Amino acid sequence: MTAIDTQVVDYVHDIARRARVASRELALLTRAQKDAALTALAEALEAAAPQVVAANQEDLDRERAGGMAEGLLDRLTLTPERVRAVAQALRDVAALPDPVGEVVRGSTLANGLTIRQVRVPMGVVGMIYEARPNVTVDAAGLGLKSGNAVILRGGSAAGRTNETLVGILRDALVAQGLPADAINLLSEGGRDAGRALMTARGLVDLVIPRGGASLIQTVVTESTVPVIETGVGNCHVYVDAGAELGTALAITINSKTHRPSVCNAAESLLVHQDVAADFLPKALAELAGAGVVLHTDERAGQYAEAAGVAHDTVTQEHFATEFLALEMSVAVVDDLDGALAHVQQYTSGHTEAIVTEDRAAARRWVNEVDAAAVMVNASTRFTDGGEFGFGAEIGISTQKLHARGPMALPELTTTKWVVEGDGQTR
Repeated sequence: MTAIDTQVVDYVHDIARRARVASRELALLTRAQKDAALTALAEALEAAAPQVVAANQEDLDRERAGGMAEGLLDRLTLTPERVRAVAQALRDVAALPDPVGEVVRGSTLANGLTIRQVRVPMGVVGMIYEARPNVTVDAAGLGLKSGNAVILRGGSAAGRTNETLVGILRDALVAQGLPADAINLLSEGGRDAGRALMTARGLVDLVIPRGGASLIQTVVTESTVPVIETGVGNCHVYVDAGAELGTALAITINSKTHRPSVCNAAESLLVHQDVAADFLPKALAELAGAGVVLHTDERAGQYAEAAGVAHDTVTQEHFATEFLALEMSVAVVDDLDGALAHVQQYTSGHTEAIVTEDRAAARRWVNEVDAAAVMVNASTRFTDGGEFGFGAEIGISTQKLHARGPMALPELTTTKWVVEGDGQTR
């Protein structure tokens, strides 16, 4: 790793030190104080929606002129409706139970000592992410509710939008008598600022990357601060021999086309050979009609040709790709074992769905698929903190330590042991 500009390091470390001071104040807030602040942040965002949309349009115009793909432009876009949705997510977080102070477990020992494991804030949490301005608000809200100060390093594509959002949020905090440094944005320093953040061990307690495979891998390999890895979403829908084909069609179309630019959109369709002739012609035609580019194996390709659907030959690279666009790989498998083997080879560990009325097949899928979320007769699009009832989310963790799946408030806390006695000695 090349050296980081010392001026950038000083800039990031100064922000981290101020965030540390703010985090100590946040840790003392009651739930009522935090919920009132979250509501105030939501109201401030809604009031400033025209300002946010105008700043976002600057980013969109610049990135569209630079050739950004439509799927990524969709992620970058904030409409008035999306601003309202982001504000509502803050209210949803306010309505959730406060994890801080929760007793995870406890007991009284034989010697009279009482011990309790209690949830406490992490302290200072860094977020490194790409062109998703909604993440800016989600991270700020979840950080506040869990008693953490946040340092945000968003992608340059959303630079004006993020500056505007964070300015609004910081002003709203101050109006509530809270420290502005509870929410911080690294708006200078470029990529060096991100690298300084993830190596600020001792000043930053946790870094969470959210974005493409390259970003996540860089943070995981270069960070000296502990990392929770959020993963790429190479998600599959498997239509089993026991599937109700109408249900399978609806789930396939929704999983792929509802919002193809997000990590819980399906990228591959696997179909049991026993139902392929009945299912694939209609499914491929509907996918193509929705604008999906299809990459098919030999058997699926035959059904595409019979239905007059455009397609090309799938490659190993297609099977391994998170398209984040209206693109999908399609394969016919011999049986459930074939589907499981395919998923095992290509899954990113995010979300895997089976469509079947065969309870034994569903049990095998749930037990044998190694992913953060497994779906039975439901769209992959449901793997989401909001859909799970967590309010906003800070990411989908595909690792297995500390957090897995949609990460919300509990995952932004750690624990401490509180031991009380009456003078006991050992």
